[in-house]
Amino acid sequence: MKELACETKKAPIVALGSSSSTRVKILENANISFVQRALDFDESGIKSTNACDFVYEITKGKAVHYLKTYPFDMPFIVADTIVAAGGRLLGKARDMDEAREMLCLQSNSNVSIITCVIYKSAKLEFTDLSSALYEFDRFESGDLETYLKSGEWQGKAGACMVEGFCKPYIKSVNGLESTAMGLSIEKLLPFLEFK
Repeated sequence: MKELACETKKAPIVALGSSSSTRVKILENANISFVQRALDFDESGIKSTNACDFVYEITKGKAVHYLKTYPFDMPFIVADTIVAAGGRLLGKARDMDEAREMLCLQSNSNVSIITCVIYKSAKLEFTDLSSALYEFDRFESGDLETYLKSGEWQGKAGACMVEGFCKPYIKSVNGLESTAMGLSIEKLLPFLEFK
């Protein structure tokens, strides 16, 4: 498994059980020192049709998988995000056509982005389940196609990027941008154990 150390100005030292570059940026922006440890967790066994249950079960599964894969030598963080739009749960798109379909469901629509985070140390386990509710304007077809061709949608739940492509189309939002980006850092920070 891949492990990448990232030192920033302040500690705690934590392990990020994720290959997400967006979650890396969130931790870096919060000046948290961390080691990135990729997880290869099979989500196909999760069958819940409720968005909150679905994302919680995946995150809990990632925590169990992390402990089977890596030594418990430092506190760790795992997370997962799901997008709910058009009556569907939208995970990561497999290809450009599926990403286009997912984004079309979100265009001119109300969208829920739900993130679950689990932080576990020797002293405590913290679980947060948060949602950010977005109302998007209609996506311009030219902008949509440019975004799809860029590949930036890859690895993102619902192919949604609130800090990028979707940002100019936001009509209203209720919730944290970090939740929509995949790691509710404002909720997590009070529980981190600083060295």
